[in-house]
Amino acid sequence: MQKIPPLPNYDGCLVNLANSVLKHFGVSNTAPTLPFADELLSRNHTNVIVLLLDAMGTSILEKHLAPDGLFRSHLLGRYSSVFPPTTVAATTSLIAGQYPCETAWLGWDCFFPQLGKNVTVYQNTDQLQEKGAPFSYVPERVLDENGIPDVEQPRPAADFNVPYTYIPYKGLYEKITETGGQAHFASPYVAPNPKTLPEILARVAELSQLPGKKYIYAYWNEPDGTMHRTGTASEATHAVITDIEKQVGALVDGLSDALLLITADHGHMDSTNLCILDYPEIMECLVRMPSIEPRALNLFVKDECRSAFPALWEKTFGDKFWLVPKDEVIARGLFGPTGAAGSATEHPLFRDMLGDFLAIATAEVSIFNTHKEAALMPGGHAGLTQEELEIPLIAIEK
Repeated sequence: MQKIPPLPNYDGCLVNLANSVLKHFGVSNTAPTLPFADELLSRNHTNVIVLLLDAMGTSILEKHLAPDGLFRSHLLGRYSSVFPPTTVAATTSLIAGQYPCETAWLGWDCFFPQLGKNVTVYQNTDQLQEKGAPFSYVPERVLDENGIPDVEQPRPAADFNVPYTYIPYKGLYEKITETGGQAHFASPYVAPNPKTLPEILARVAELSQLPGKKYIYAYWNEPDGTMHRTGTASEATHAVITDIEKQVGALVDGLSDALLLITADHGHMDSTNLCILDYPEIMECLVRMPSIEPRALNLFVKDECRSAFPALWEKTFGDKFWLVPKDEVIARGLFGPTGAAGSATEHPLFRDMLGDFLAIATAEVSIFNTHKEAALMPGGHAGLTQEELEIPLIAIEK
C-alpha cells in the first residue's frame, strides 16, 4: 500500500499569510491567520510589502545562499504552500486569500466542463498537444529539427477569457480597496507591467513613497523559469538567485517605515520526465488527456476501465505516484480544508474539474502530455515532497 506523503499544512500556509494581511487592513478574513506574520503586522508599518519569488522554496535557499546573507539571516519561519504546490494554484491562493478548492485555479491546465476540454489558464489556449497525437499513441510522429516529436501551435480556447469567465475571484487588492484601504501591484502582468526585476523593485520603491498606509504585492517569475530549463543546482540557477538577493538588498536600503515579507509560491525539484503517450495501456483507459500538472495529473477514466485502473497504474508507475480516487481527494481536503473539519467552501465547478483519480508524484518523476515538454523541463514542482511544499517567510523591517 502506498505510504501517505507529506501533505500541505492548511493551518500554516500561503492562504493564512494572505488572511493576516486582510485582517491587518480591516477586512474580514475567511481563513485563519498566520501567527508569526500577525505579530509583525501589529507593529503598524506604513508600507506592508509582500514580494513573491516564484519557486524559491527553503531547499533552494539552502542550496544557493549563505546563512549570513540577507535572505537566510532574516528567515522568520518555514511554512507551507498549498496543493498542488505550483504557480497557478499557489499564487492565486496568496492573491485571493482562498484555497485552491475555493478558487478552482488548480494548475497550469484545467478541465472546464462547460467547454468539455482542457485549457491552459494563464494563456487562455487549448492544452498543448503533440502533432499527430491528439489523444492516443501514434507510432510515427512529426519530429522537430532536434528529433523531438513536435507540438501543435497553441489555439485560443475561446473568443473570451475562459478562466476569468468561469472561475473569477476577488483578490486582496479589491478587498482592501473596496473597504477604503490602499493596495498596489508590482508585477509584469498588471499595469504598468514592469518587465524585469529592477523595474519591479523600482515600482515597489516608488509606491512606498506614496502617502498613507498601504499594501504592495510584488511578483517575479524567477528563479522558477531558470530552474525549469536548467534544474535546481545549475550555475545559471545559482547566478539568478544570488542576483535576486543582491537586488532586493538594494531595495531594502532605500525603504523606510516598511515591513518587507519575502516568500515563494512553492519549491522546486529535479525530475526525470516521462510522456504519457508512451504508455498505450494507460491511454486506452482515459476519456481525455490529463490536466492540472505533470506531477499532479487528474485522470478521467472510462467506466469500463475504472475498477481495474488502480492496479494498472500501480503496475506501470509503481511507487512513483500516489493514485488517489476522487472521493478520497475530497475527504482528505487535499485542495483545501473542506467538510465538517474545515472552513473552505468548494467552488461549484471544483468537483467536476477533478477527474476520477488524481495521480500525485511522490518521487523524482513527472509525466508530461508531450515529448517536447518532457525534454525541455529538467526541473519541476506540483507533487507532494517537502522540497515542493516547504517555503520560507523572510521578514525585513525598516
